Amino acid sequence: MRALNEMPLVNLVPDEDIDDSIRPALEAGRAQYGSVLNTWRVLANRPPVFAAYLPYLRSIAGPGALEQRIKELTAVRTVLLLHCRYSVSHRLRAARAAGITDEELTRLSRGDFSAFSSREQLALRLADQLTLRAHEVQHSVLAQVVDPDLLVGLRREFDDASLVDLALNVSLWNSLARFHRVMGLGLDMPAPPPAIDAEL
Repeated sequence: MRALNEMPLVNLVPDEDIDDSIRPALEAGRAQYGSVLNTWRVLANRPPVFAAYLPYLRSIAGPGALEQRIKELTAVRTVLLLHCRYSVSHRLRAARAAGITDEELTRLSRGDFSAFSSREQLALRLADQLTLRAHEVQHSVLAQVVDPDLLVGLRREFDDASLVDLALNVSLWNSLARFHRVMGLGLDMPAPPPAIDAEL
């Protein structure tokens, strides 16, 4: 269901106007996904930004110190919390490719973490608190945004490199979901299942 007030904020750059400096990356995306993604067409308005975007995105969302399953779980949870239908459609595809089941994805949409491992629950709690509290909780009240007991659990369960990956991953999807929402992008991936779509 398309929201009544949804319309693209900027032009989606058509194929004939794509800057030659970024054309190879966009064509590689077309080969991978069958089309040039709408977010890429938006970023094509700023070729230097697009050129930096894909390597940056892959360095955080791709393989790293943190297991990919946790990256995908926290990405999905973050974009669900921000009610970004476009981002959700993309992250669901990536999560399924990483072996996350539709039942697990539905649980994420409901905030039910009980079936996940204790390590995954810690990461999901971080995604929730960092996403929902950053604009509400003053530094003088809670300098690091999240509960002190959660910080202790995170330090106990994850090494430094994994914690950098985890916090950056949640922060990345906070940024991109907000960007995607204001851009008003139509879907270029399959729509979320009805049970998840209803939560958006």
